[in-house]
Amino acid sequence: MVAHSTKLVTRILAAGALCLAASLAQAPDQWQSATEFAGLDQSGLSAQQKHVLLTLLRGEGCNCGCTFKIAECRMKDPKCGRSRSLATMVARELQEGKSPDVIRAELKRRMNEAPPVLDEAVSIPINGDPVRGPANAKITVVEFSDFQCPYCAVAVVNLNNLLAKHPDDVRLVFKQFPLDIHSQAEFAAEAALAAHAQGKFWPMHDKLYANFRSLSPEKITEWAQELGLDMVRFNADLKSAKYKPVVAKELDQGEQAGVLGTPTLFVNGKHYNGPAEVAALESVIQGELKTLSARATPSPQSR
Repeated sequence: MVAHSTKLVTRILAAGALCLAASLAQAPDQWQSATEFAGLDQSGLSAQQKHVLLTLLRGEGCNCGCTFKIAECRMKDPKCGRSRSLATMVARELQEGKSPDVIRAELKRRMNEAPPVLDEAVSIPINGDPVRGPANAKITVVEFSDFQCPYCAVAVVNLNNLLAKHPDDVRLVFKQFPLDIHSQAEFAAEAALAAHAQGKFWPMHDKLYANFRSLSPEKITEWAQELGLDMVRFNADLKSAKYKPVVAKELDQGEQAGVLGTPTLFVNGKHYNGPAEVAALESVIQGELKTLSARATPSPQSR
């Protein structure tokens, strides 16, 4: 996975810890008084439950590798997937009626475990995005990717194999996440979206990844012609930078969801923390299918 721009250099040097050092711009006790945190929905909680939530978030530690409390990590590194997942878990279990002691015990247990393969689910808008697979698929895999990233090119093959194994149950949604370190990635992303507007996203996607080492505006224009695109429209879209705001929006969506590099995958909204390899992904897909099946099967008491 490739790190996203110089903004993430600190993360790389942190030897795997996803939480950043305390921001100099923040007051040192801001996290101790904050009542709202990025990515945390408290709408279903009572006033008393919100009080317990804050107590737990301010008192228990994050398991991302930092030395912060959960609330502190949410404030100082709102993109940290671990603290977001823990905060979401606390809110959910409070809403389910679990006691503070039970939740605190679960948080302490998680502190001693490796991060889960799948985080808590987050909301990622996908309306209008390129999709492969049936609209009614049980599992939606969202991929944030870069057309000049060699790891993404490898992931294409593995994801295609995964879709072939589950033609009825899995669909793939593509999100643009061009990295600043790749000089042609932004242009390629805009070109892919221009092709998408003409119903040719996936053919362009395949062309770009098959030739990710030799991307250039000239080459991409040649491939657009080969794919039978309306070249007047295609060139006008690129010249006007029509899709630059769309790329910027998807970059922001990825960063809000905790994307640190490419490729990054979300399985039914849950950030996937494993390799983009068929065997590992297959295990996750099977687990999700079993979970969905169990939820759909009525318990003996309800029959």
